[in-house]
Amino acid sequence: MKKPPLAAVFLDIDDTLYSTTEFARKARENSIAAMIRQGLRVDPQRCYEELLEVISEFSSNYEHHYEKLLSRLPGSATRGINPAVLVAAAVVAYHQTKFRELHPYRDVIPALRALARRKLLLGVVTSGLAVKQAEKLIRLGVMPILDPRAIFISEQIGISKPNPKLYLAACRRLALSPEAALYVGDDPRMDIDPANRIGMRTARIRRGGRHDNESGATWPTHEIRTLNELAAIVKDQYR
Repeated sequence: MKKPPLAAVFLDIDDTLYSTTEFARKARENSIAAMIRQGLRVDPQRCYEELLEVISEFSSNYEHHYEKLLSRLPGSATRGINPAVLVAAAVVAYHQTKFRELHPYRDVIPALRALARRKLLLGVVTSGLAVKQAEKLIRLGVMPILDPRAIFISEQIGISKPNPKLYLAACRRLALSPEAALYVGDDPRMDIDPANRIGMRTARIRRGGRHDNESGATWPTHEIRTLNELAAIVKDQYR
């Protein structure tokens, strides 16, 4: 059966609109360096590796990474230093990195504008904490191009990736057939497979991130390396 015309494009945020992997590395390294400047006595690389373990064990959305990190270090590392000062230094450095480094990939704004000119509804379907993910959209400067009705964040919906119901909820709330929507993401298992399951068109974007060499259970409709490629595909194939 022939699919309906393309009416909407939904996008992932992390490692799709900006380099989450690169930003996180810089922010975490800067936070450790800030604690060392306040007197923390550790090897920076070992401390970084310990922080990654904390994040892996407690998730990236856990609010007390640095407190957990300090509790795992030997007492000699923090002796004579108020731990609140160390945590505060880490948090400030992390946020300062966010102010400096959290920018969209160069192709994002031009490509989204090109898609918007084709009268497509543009939105986001993302997993994470509502305000945290919304903050990224504000900092990336993409909200003026996106449809404000089409921002779907898992914490608000009550469904998280890779449950296909998250994608289905986005389509239903906009009265869209899944077959009339295309989803763009970098993770084959979390982004592409569930969107494929409900009949959406899909575009897997490979930007050199952590999921580039992973495989999913299904194939995307398109494989791209930039959103400019997607804009060209839409122009040529979805008139």
